[in-house]
Amino acid sequence: MDSTYVFLLMKVFGSLALLMFGMKSMSDALQKMAGPQMRHVLGAMTTNRFTGVLTGVFITAAVQSSTATTLMTISFVSAGLLTLVQAISVIMGANIGTTVTAWIMSLGFSFNITDFVYPAFFIGIILIYMKRRRIIGDFLFGVAFLFLGLGTLKETGFSIVQDPQASQAISAFFANFNEPNFINSALFLLIGTVLTLCVQSSAAIMAITMILCSTGVLSIDQGVMLVLGENVGTTITANIVAMGANTAARRAALAHLTINVFGVIWVLILLHPVVNGLCEFVGFDRNMSPTDPRYTENLALISVVLASFHSFFNLTNVAFLIWFIKYLERFVSWVIKPKTTQEEEDSRLHFITSGIMKTPELSVLEAQKEIRSFSDRMLRMYGIMRDLLDETDSDKAAKIFERLEKYEQISDNMEYEIGKYLGLVSDAHLSDDTKGKIRAMLREISELESIGDSCYNLGRTITRYKSGKETFTEQQTTSLRELMDLVEEALNRMKALLDGRKDEIDTSSSFALERAINDMRNNLKSQNITNINDHTYSYALATMYIDMINECEKLADYVINVVEARIGKTQAYSY
Repeated sequence: MDSTYVFLLMKVFGSLALLMFGMKSMSDALQKMAGPQMRHVLGAMTTNRFTGVLTGVFITAAVQSSTATTLMTISFVSAGLLTLVQAISVIMGANIGTTVTAWIMSLGFSFNITDFVYPAFFIGIILIYMKRRRIIGDFLFGVAFLFLGLGTLKETGFSIVQDPQASQAISAFFANFNEPNFINSALFLLIGTVLTLCVQSSAAIMAITMILCSTGVLSIDQGVMLVLGENVGTTITANIVAMGANTAARRAALAHLTINVFGVIWVLILLHPVVNGLCEFVGFDRNMSPTDPRYTENLALISVVLASFHSFFNLTNVAFLIWFIKYLERFVSWVIKPKTTQEEEDSRLHFITSGIMKTPELSVLEAQKEIRSFSDRMLRMYGIMRDLLDETDSDKAAKIFERLEKYEQISDNMEYEIGKYLGLVSDAHLSDDTKGKIRAMLREISELESIGDSCYNLGRTITRYKSGKETFTEQQTTSLRELMDLVEEALNRMKALLDGRKDEIDTSSSFALERAINDMRNNLKSQNITNINDHTYSYALATMYIDMINECEKLADYVINVVEARIGKTQAYSY
């Protein structure tokens, strides 16, 4: 192969890399600026399907990534913050919002967009060095890289086509598939799907499609089939990410795939009338000969035709399917059955996944939901410890303690996995607000793991007590139950706090409970010393009794430390 062609091929791949990097940088910067607000908009969704669609359109148009919107929506479904019906409407809106990207691409083919790239780089670097404006600078750099990649790709494409030998070879290859039959259409549909799946960016494949069509290498029919393939391929990302998630998340991802596949089916039936109508509307003459003096001017309109087709496909598909959202929900629920395994005994993380093209905002959101799941498990672990105390049958008590040991291992694993994940997220370029959230979450998981350790320590002490011959007095049993009830209430308040929004939290009752537990601990310790002196029970029994009291108080300290981490206090509250 001639070295010139190798250089041009590397230039194509480099241009694509610039395009994808620019799109991701722009999306990341926008999510840093508006990420929390977008999450609140999604979280406040109602059952109104039209509001859901508009929300999906708004967020996707804002972040320029339907993948980011879809993954965020699936993440909310997984956490139970959105119903499946609400999620489907948001995903439909995301499909419409992503058409904005195609129009941006089309704009890049209408004039020399690279003229505006270098001023954007200059302004962006100034803003990056201004601490308060660095996110805007990141956004400008992303936009500049996107258009630089697009402009370079366009220039390279035309360079290849202008070379007679290369142009003839490429045209001859695609001419083999130029016949508008089912096999050729299916082939280009498959190519668009596979390329989008491999590159993980429908925007990049849309740019390639526009380049190939604008240079006359591909016909409009082949370009349209690639666009349809891109719409199918972009749904596969969400399905890959949802594989390790819960049933609701997998159903939402399948709904996304179903919506786009259904759209492809109906549009294939009406393909020729639709494409001919759009060509006529735009003013593109698909039958114009290359010898016509206006051929180049006419060819420049093909990117507008592709963007128009992309918009028509998604708008019409949503306009039809929006009335059948409930039936779509029933279909995906029928296809994907609930898991039969008990997830509470599973040590795997349920919300943190290996996700593709994930942003720090989405990553922090996933970690927050995993911490809520962590607190749920610690609450269950505390209940298992209390069951162990109440159990009188030695064989059943042994099985309960085995389960307690398993939960202790789960708590260790969850702290390690969430901490490792947050460490990876912290390596990214983060806003100060996101850095603060990560510091707080690292403290939360450390304290939650300590709660698990306390539950396990209590279980060991209870097992040692049950293996002895002495039993607690009625007063000891009653006092211990009262103290454990207070600790359980503190755990429940902590869980409610983690599930809520920080600005809606009232922590006064949590601190009041902590003081009550400390006071009760002090009173019981004094009473225990008196009872030992009065020979009410043995010193060995008194030691186990006071060990359990002290461990309960320590557990309550860990609970209040989680509360403080959640509300942003830096000093641990303990006596």
